[in-house]
Amino acid sequence: MLNSEDRSFLSVNLPFWEKLTASEQEQTVVYSYRTHYRKGVEVLSPGKECLGLLLVESGQLRAYITSEEGKQITLYRLLPLDVCMLTASCQIKNMNFDVTIETEKEITAFVIPTSFFHTLSEKNSAVKNFQLEMMAALFSEALWVLDQYVFGSAAERLANFLLEHSALQESDTLRLTHEYIANDLGTAREVVTRLLKHFSLSGLISLSRGSVTITDRAGLLAVGR
Repeated sequence: MLNSEDRSFLSVNLPFWEKLTASEQEQTVVYSYRTHYRKGVEVLSPGKECLGLLLVESGQLRAYITSEEGKQITLYRLLPLDVCMLTASCQIKNMNFDVTIETEKEITAFVIPTSFFHTLSEKNSAVKNFQLEMMAALFSEALWVLDQYVFGSAAERLANFLLEHSALQESDTLRLTHEYIANDLGTAREVVTRLLKHFSLSGLISLSRGSVTITDRAGLLAVGR
């Protein structure tokens, strides 16, 4: 059972908390739990049992799909205070997701188990509306990513990737391998290496072993559009 500090965290950061009745709030505290995952753990993967609604306290996760050729395409990332709906998706009828969610950094999170969240959403319209809004936002994000993957150029995706990770790491120097970038973008390592070299020759970045440093942010923004 959660302690008073955990309850306070939920009351402040769970989006629908104030829409719950006093009884539902108490039940949420009773059924929910706090958990930890080390880096590199698959929290959700195809065929794996759903965990429940996940509220991230600290750390970072990545959601991605894998193509038939084995390439990974990143759909979105989860940061502190983000809520993950897909980890409770098995309670939504006729919806199957071949999505993997893995920890990019060690995380601490609160989990509302699937069975209880299902009961809660059936009884409380505010929770049901939250669920539908989250799923709509998820599909919108996924469609945008796939549109970029299908119709956008590899250079655009790489520029946006570097800018995103600069924001995540709060640094212009990124400790990233070419293989990691290729997996994230769903492309070949050779393509990434060639584009990074082109960006370097264009003065947008500088390269050193195991790292990329952004030297022209405005230029990268122009490439990423």
